[in-house]
Amino acid sequence: MSVTLLFHHETKRRLYAHIQRILIFRAQHLPSSRGDAEPKREEEKEKPSSTLVYNPSAYYRVRTGQSSAPGGFNAEEEPYSNLPFKPAYRQQSNPHSISCSRQLSSAKNTLLNLAFSKAASDTGPPSTPHIPKDPDVKGEPRAFQRCRPEYRSMTHDPSQHSSAIDLNEALLLLHKVSVLKGSMGPSDVALFLSKLGQLPRERTAVVRGDTRFNMLLRYSVESLQSFTLPQLLDVLRAFVNLGLPHSHSLLGLLETEFCRRASEMELHQSLLAADLWRCLGRSVPQYLERLIENISRYFDQMSSPELVQLLYIVGEGRRCPETLIQPVESLLLRHLNQLKGEELGAICLGLFKSQIRLSERAARRLVDRTHSVVKDMSDFAIVNVMKLMRFSYLDHLPWLEAMGREIPVRAPKMGVQGLMHLVLACSALHYRDDRILLAVAERLPDVITHCRSKDAAKMVWAFGTLGVHPSQCPNLYPCLTAVLRERQGEFQRFPEHLLTGLIGLAFVGQFPHDLVSLALSPEFISKACRSQELELKKDLFTLDGSVGLELPNWTGPRLSRSMITEVTKELWDFARSDICQKPEVVEAEAMLQKLLGGERFVCKRMILPHLRSVDLEVHLDLNDQPLPVSPEHQTLEKDTSAHSWEGKLSGVPLTDDLLAQLTNFKNIPVHPSNAPLQRYKVEPVHVRESIFNVGVDLTDDLVMAMTRSGISSPQRDGSKASVVRLAVQVTNRNQYCYRSHRLLGLHALKRRQLELAGYRVVEIPHWEWFPLLRRSHAEKLAYLHCKIFSVSQK
Repeated sequence: MSVTLLFHHETKRRLYAHIQRILIFRAQHLPSSRGDAEPKREEEKEKPSSTLVYNPSAYYRVRTGQSSAPGGFNAEEEPYSNLPFKPAYRQQSNPHSISCSRQLSSAKNTLLNLAFSKAASDTGPPSTPHIPKDPDVKGEPRAFQRCRPEYRSMTHDPSQHSSAIDLNEALLLLHKVSVLKGSMGPSDVALFLSKLGQLPRERTAVVRGDTRFNMLLRYSVESLQSFTLPQLLDVLRAFVNLGLPHSHSLLGLLETEFCRRASEMELHQSLLAADLWRCLGRSVPQYLERLIENISRYFDQMSSPELVQLLYIVGEGRRCPETLIQPVESLLLRHLNQLKGEELGAICLGLFKSQIRLSERAARRLVDRTHSVVKDMSDFAIVNVMKLMRFSYLDHLPWLEAMGREIPVRAPKMGVQGLMHLVLACSALHYRDDRILLAVAERLPDVITHCRSKDAAKMVWAFGTLGVHPSQCPNLYPCLTAVLRERQGEFQRFPEHLLTGLIGLAFVGQFPHDLVSLALSPEFISKACRSQELELKKDLFTLDGSVGLELPNWTGPRLSRSMITEVTKELWDFARSDICQKPEVVEAEAMLQKLLGGERFVCKRMILPHLRSVDLEVHLDLNDQPLPVSPEHQTLEKDTSAHSWEGKLSGVPLTDDLLAQLTNFKNIPVHPSNAPLQRYKVEPVHVRESIFNVGVDLTDDLVMAMTRSGISSPQRDGSKASVVRLAVQVTNRNQYCYRSHRLLGLHALKRRQLELAGYRVVEIPHWEWFPLLRRSHAEKLAYLHCKIFSVSQK
């Protein structure tokens, strides 16, 4: 008897060894199917992704894929790069997988055929040019879950994955599946899946490629409504451990079942399910909506770990109803002093990504708490605090000063995305601290190979906005510009990145001709205008106008006149309804009219429309006497773009013969420009038809306009202009760096270009003008008189 048993045991062992060799051989060919999937993924690159996924660890290591997401906060993240495993891009297809299962109803077959009758592929994010990863830079986006033991009951920790079975045991389980077939109950299905989920990760591809595993998945669909809640959670956890592709159709059915049972789940069960979906990399907006609806009944019993996990989940879902904001703020303030550094970082990220706007009091208390534990916070947590401050426009000076001490120490170990968010937050807050900026600039050359076009463009914009000039960091702008050149392929999908980078370079006076030619090419303009309509048109207009003024010998492409007219009209309509109505501007205009002698001596207009702001224009003669502003200057719709300042027309001499040809009259005297203003009536000539057959009032202003003497081109040859053109700028604090008199990038660009256009800038700074608004007219007039005539005499 014992010999017989030994014989059967040896036979069974050899059979399983043979099966193992066959399946390992199949698994070794799985990568080839993944390779075949790459061309298809490339073809699907232009298809928008409906799944919002986010990978905070990407701020420390670079992703290789992107997925588009709407709004100012892009989700160009790889769904699985924060997991310790990668799901297979495709499951092996087997036409016999259906016949191995029980016969199902036609309705169920319709759904299941989508999942199993053909390969369920993980399409993943579209491929992009290869960006090498930095092995020295690591992140721990879920590190807060290890701060307390309480998180274990409501989170899934992939690092704690226990390998309780080997491949032989897994194959034996799959063999039992094929033997048991229809006799398996829900508890059996949940148990088999749970045990398979304990397989080492490197062996999971073998199981996923087995037809008997597909059979087990079919049984799990049949048992969905019969699973208990713990069994349902065990099944979902098994799918996470096995690396089931997030696009698998079965998961849609599973989400529906979780939504149906959301109201039956306890708080920790609800949070655990949401965390498992997060680990799986699948967006489940319907389930999160149900979770948030049911969470209100647990507010009174929520402790700090539950609050942190809830905000983490809400942030990953990118949505938060208004009804949740006030309870969350109250809970946050209640537990604030108990929170640790990593938990605070996770809360800041959740608030940032879900767009939850706390009250200023609550936001300040939150950053107060982070400031008290800043030494204990990781780089990732610090970056999250900066992101929240950027979103909230919170000028928390103690924290910012602490960053001036911390960043120079931490920057040498940080990744490029973290560095980008640091300088971008400083830019949004208008906060210039050279300790932060120079530390980031020094680190960039070491990580520049891991930089996306998005990172390069935003860093160029941030450094340019804060006025970091090339002389301060000689290698900064060349290396970022090189990234923009290398990543040109990304501009096909994200044209805004090129425009952001080029305008940031324009702030510091740099215009790389090849990239500017690309941005102003008809093909790029067409793509940019399709993607975001007028917003990118405004950026194109700013770039085009800057090229016209700063590159006088430019022969490359330019914007069409029709687009310039369209955008100018939009900008002027907005300016008239907003900027022109500001009390400080209205008061300055009224006082200048009183000072100079009337409305015709002051013109409120967009002198350079491509720079999107309004100035008060004043003309003086060489004796500092005010001159009426030419009517041509007062009609913005005529030619107010930068093209009109390029000096291509210099006027023609107005002779008696020319006037005679124009008016059919002879011997019209031409008075000098300093003669008293007179009106000449030109009588019509009835002998023949003429465009002047109704008569023309010929004034000195008309003569000046006809000869272009009143708006001559900028004095590029060094000769002294006969008219001093002043651009009076009434500023506000948003035009300067925080607590300084240093102009931000766009406004420094405008000053420079006004001078190129032949203007002298008269600055009416807000710190001087605003206090005067409450003073007498005499004090205002005296102040403006001093400002105007001190500039005109320079």
